[in-house]
Amino acid sequence: MGKYFGTDGIRGRVGSELIAPDFVLKLGWAAGKVLAAEGNTKVLIGKDTRISGYMLESALEAGLAAAGVNVELLGPMPTPAIAYLTRTFRASAGIVISASHNPYYDNGIKFFSDTGHKLSDDLEAQIEHMLEQPMTCVESEHLGRASRIGDAPGRYIEFCKSVSPSDISFSGVKLVVDCAHGATYHIAPSVFRELGAEVIEIGAKPDGLNINHECGATHLGALSKAVVEHKAQLGIALDGDGDRIMMVDAQGRVVDGDEIVFALAREAMLAGNLEGGVVGTLMSNMGLELALRELGIPFVRAKVGDRHVMEALRKNSWSLGGESSGHVINLQYHSTGDGVIAGVQMLTAMVRKKCSLRSLLDGMTKLPQELINVKYSGDQDPLEADNVRSAVEEVEQALAGQGRVLLRKSGTEPLIRVMVEGRNEKTVRAFAQQIASEVSAAS
Repeated sequence: MGKYFGTDGIRGRVGSELIAPDFVLKLGWAAGKVLAAEGNTKVLIGKDTRISGYMLESALEAGLAAAGVNVELLGPMPTPAIAYLTRTFRASAGIVISASHNPYYDNGIKFFSDTGHKLSDDLEAQIEHMLEQPMTCVESEHLGRASRIGDAPGRYIEFCKSVSPSDISFSGVKLVVDCAHGATYHIAPSVFRELGAEVIEIGAKPDGLNINHECGATHLGALSKAVVEHKAQLGIALDGDGDRIMMVDAQGRVVDGDEIVFALAREAMLAGNLEGGVVGTLMSNMGLELALRELGIPFVRAKVGDRHVMEALRKNSWSLGGESSGHVINLQYHSTGDGVIAGVQMLTAMVRKKCSLRSLLDGMTKLPQELINVKYSGDQDPLEADNVRSAVEEVEQALAGQGRVLLRKSGTEPLIRVMVEGRNEKTVRAFAQQIASEVSAAS
């Protein structure tokens, strides 16, 4: 990570040093200067539904124009849509104003390259260097212009629909779609309806302040309740910017990212188009690894974060990967994780096999997993403490290869995340508490 850029762009509370009009103005200018130096003069800007998006969009637009770069405004659009449209409009970059699954009072800025992938470390470093320079303005005749792309939602809806073969119809499928009052509110329901499904939409009335509030991929209670009440076959929940998906079955039981990745991997293998293996993360449930092993599908773990999953996919020349939290990447269809497309793929498999969502998961059993967050002071590193290491070693010996222990620091808070996984839920919970107590004592 650089001085300003984290693992997923720049993010923080609105009004803080980095998510304020003056900094974002200069960020737009710095990015524009770097892109203009390479001969690129068109950038797309999209955002989610946070009230602060208007303010930050205007600041970015002004900064880019001052650097001589033209701007195409997309309005509220999912993050993966901006990646797609950046490619199709042959823009030099796409900028997303979003804090993903965070509350409305946070926001962030992230960039896509002209290929629809996250910006390279080198370009991010160049932008950071430019941020340290005095801001200037090109001559008036060279200022950038701004315009709006009015048909952006329709273009992206058609792209999402194209993932499902033309001979497949979702007619007869009743589902609930929770858009988290976010960027997919005018996208996801249309995609599934136009493919033939009966759609009940919730979380589709953004007001600038309700994004991700007790809804969407991080709060599945409302979706589970709606699925049961409406007697739907399944439910789909997206997060605020649409790059994450979680699902629930007809009984309202949660289907997470690991299970979705398993189902898609097995379907691709049976169809003969799985490219290599599957990438998960350090947090992926061991049940996914064991189920893929039974199918003879290679599996590797990357660090937590879709950026690291993407790096591992490229390194192995594979196409499918994801996280428990619902980031699902399939490079056969898109250059980044896309919740709507993953949902279309899952429904396509259900319709083709004439089966339920739960039946798609046959062959995978999740192992009990306990996660405890322990606060620590920044002065000490509990992971280096002898008592913590001894506790981890003791638990690993007790698990005897039938589970895992993972300790890692949060990238955004002073927390140690203690995760234990194994065959017995009660034992796993006790082991996690044992290690967490030692971490707390060492903090």
